[in-house]
Amino acid sequence: MKVFVHGNPETDDIWGPLRDELSHRGVNDTMCLSPPGFGAAVPSGWRATRREYVGWLTAEVRRLAADSGGPIHLVGHDWGAGHVFGVLADEPELVRSWAADCAGLLHPDYLWHDAARQWQTPGEGEAAVEGLLSLDADTFAAVFGMLGMTDPVARRVHSRLDAETGRCILSLYRDATQPAMSEVGLSFMRAAPPHGLVVIAENDTYAGPHGTHRSVAQAVGADVVELAGVGHWWMTENPSTAADALVEHWRRHA
Repeated sequence: MKVFVHGNPETDDIWGPLRDELSHRGVNDTMCLSPPGFGAAVPSGWRATRREYVGWLTAEVRRLAADSGGPIHLVGHDWGAGHVFGVLADEPELVRSWAADCAGLLHPDYLWHDAARQWQTPGEGEAAVEGLLSLDADTFAAVFGMLGMTDPVARRVHSRLDAETGRCILSLYRDATQPAMSEVGLSFMRAAPPHGLVVIAENDTYAGPHGTHRSVAQAVGADVVELAGVGHWWMTENPSTAADALVEHWRRHA
C-alpha cells in the first residue's frame, strides 16, 4: 500500500492529479491520510504539537501495516514530510520505503522560511493566519497559483480550510522552532530508515537549499530525484513525471 501525507496550508486534494497518473500506470493501492486540522477533524483536546502529529501518523501507519500484512510505502510533502520523518525516526520498521520532499528541514543549518517565521511570532502569526483564511476562493487560487498550485486544486483546498486549520498552523510551527527540526534530523539519521527517495523540486523556495536535501539523503543512503521546472506543489504541476519517479522507486523496493 502507498500512503500519501500532505502538509500546510493544504488538504489531500493536492494528491489528486498524481494519484490519477499512478492509476493510469496500474498503481491503484493508494490512499491519503489527512493530518488533523488540515482537511480532517481535530480530536478533542488536540494541541497540534509536532509530537502529536507524529503520534497520530505512527498510529495510522501501524494500523495500516497490520491490515495490509506488512510495512507500507509512505510519501510525504511539506509538513506531511516532516511527520513522515518523525515516524521514521521513531519506528522505521513500520515502513517498507519512503519518499518525501523538504528533507532540508532535517539539516542542522535549516532556517525556517519567511512565512513560517511569521507564524512563529505572536501577534504577527495570528494576523497572517486571519488574512489567509479570509481570502475568497478566487484570490486564494490566484495567490497559490503564483506559487505553483494549480487552480482546480487550490479551489478545492480553499473550501476545506477553517479556523481549526489556523489554530493548528500556529501551534505546529511554534512547537517546531529550531532546534526542534535539527534534533529530529539527528534522530532520523540514527534510526537508519529504510529505502528512501528525496524529492527536490527545482523551484521550491520553502524547503531550503538543494544541497541540504542532498546532504540528508546521503547521510541515510536515500536516492534523489530532481524535478525540473516545478515548485513546492510539484505533484500538481507535473504529476506525470512525479508518478514515473515514484513507480520506479517502488519497483526497486517492492
